[in-house]
Amino acid sequence: MPSNQTASTEAVRILHADLPVNSTLHIWMKAISPNAPGVISMHSSNGQFAQLMATNHEEYEFRIYHVFGGGHIELHYNTETTAISVAYWFTPSDVLETGITVIHTNPGNAPPNLQDGYHFRPPFGWMNDPNGFGRFGGRPHLFYQHYSHGLQWNNMHWGHAVSSDYLRWRHLPIFLFPSEALRARPDKRGGAFSGSAIPLPNGPGIRVFFTEQEKDRTPEEQIQMTAVSPDLFSAGHAEVILEQRPENQGLTLDFRDPYVFRGPDGLWKMLLGSQSEEGGVILLYETQDMTAAGGWTYIGKIWVEKRYATTAIECPCLLPLDGPANDPATRWGLLYGLMNSTDAKTGRHNLSMVDVGWFDGKTFVKEFEQELDFGTDNYAFQAFIDGDHGVGIGWLANWADTGYAVDFPTAMTLPRRLLLSDGVLLTPPIGAAESLRSHILDRTRLSAGQVVTFVNGAIEIIFELTEPGAPVVLELDHPHVHLAVEVNENGLLIRHEEEGKASPEYIAAGARPSRIRVFLDYGSIEVFADHGRWTGTKRIAGFEPVRSAQLKAAPGLVSHATVWALRP
Repeated sequence: MPSNQTASTEAVRILHADLPVNSTLHIWMKAISPNAPGVISMHSSNGQFAQLMATNHEEYEFRIYHVFGGGHIELHYNTETTAISVAYWFTPSDVLETGITVIHTNPGNAPPNLQDGYHFRPPFGWMNDPNGFGRFGGRPHLFYQHYSHGLQWNNMHWGHAVSSDYLRWRHLPIFLFPSEALRARPDKRGGAFSGSAIPLPNGPGIRVFFTEQEKDRTPEEQIQMTAVSPDLFSAGHAEVILEQRPENQGLTLDFRDPYVFRGPDGLWKMLLGSQSEEGGVILLYETQDMTAAGGWTYIGKIWVEKRYATTAIECPCLLPLDGPANDPATRWGLLYGLMNSTDAKTGRHNLSMVDVGWFDGKTFVKEFEQELDFGTDNYAFQAFIDGDHGVGIGWLANWADTGYAVDFPTAMTLPRRLLLSDGVLLTPPIGAAESLRSHILDRTRLSAGQVVTFVNGAIEIIFELTEPGAPVVLELDHPHVHLAVEVNENGLLIRHEEEGKASPEYIAAGARPSRIRVFLDYGSIEVFADHGRWTGTKRIAGFEPVRSAQLKAAPGLVSHATVWALRP
């Protein structure tokens, strides 16, 4: 990223960029005060060729400029009258292969500098739920809830990235924007909330579905929208497809997070999360329209969750697990988040669940259930079928730890497979996660009970027990948190304890694992036991790395252990 350079006066700043032919600039700018506009002048070797202006002094205004000739350009602005939040450029003809090039981020929304970090993070700003996760045009695409201009939640956009292996991502232009009414002020009133994406029936494009939120709008704060992207990186005009909740269902104003998928009868289905007097509910819609552009009809409540005091079910997701969608014997997985729920036994909040059963296109019959993640920091998980199995990803965080006024740089979880095996759902990391391994740090000392020191904060540890459920503690040395992975008579635990602060019990009760795989990164720990039979994810505040590990177990209970250094 080219650095800022100061001109003859300290108030004038210059941004530099070397652009290919036919480049596009995206810039967010605002006026410092209502008394004078914000101004950016654009210069080439031939002198000034353009000027951009903004009059809003409350929120950044979005500007686009096409530079057809390319070459070296300079962006001049006076910091006493003008502020720039983000500026990047790209070439539309090959942006899916090359991504965007960021030339400026405000220090208040800049990402952490984590050279060896391997979890997905946005190039600037706030991020939460994954959206529109799928393979389009032959590549995995990830959209996500995003606010560009700070590290706190605010009026929602959709960020966007593309990959070839789910691990190494190229950042793409901002995909969805809040409505004009919500772009005027950073007032946290709504925006383009969570949703999903499907391929267009003819061609490489996609259709996205999302909830538009506008606080205090009547009669509905939340409505469902759709937009089309023929080029896979820019969205066309969004249109309303559901302008109100289903009537006479006793629902709250919560009506969000459309997940669209092909049902066993070949029709497009849509799930939406809400809340009623009975508890959290998942609503089912369908359409006869093969393009899914309209004609959505309410079918009914496919699921009601009465056990937890949730304020709404969020981010529902339904996909076939062990066979084709049109086979009546195929089991389906219904995944969802329980917003503001509390598990009284452990003190954990905002649980994520998965129910496995049969779906005939109209009704879902549960066979069994399990928690998606005992650590609970795998929220808003979204999955789709890629080839012959499901792949999903979640927000590596939990609303119990953050809020609208908290700086909260965060990440996505490692992508995970969804595999049905012997009556349980396994969610191991995708196989490509092994490609993160840089070199082996240890194969003997950890299993012998010695301390193994790490070279950086990106680490993978695998150890196996000679007896399922044998008591063992993997102590992890973190400068601010007591952190450990433990197996005892109660199950498998992540111990995350901050001094002077009560901690929930992050436990997979009754688990008796034999093989435990631990991924450490700057700000997170992910535990996969017995190939993902039990999975736990915990965010760690800040970006201080875990410095070392030690296995504590009785002699003979650890058969072997391996430690890898990782890098993206």
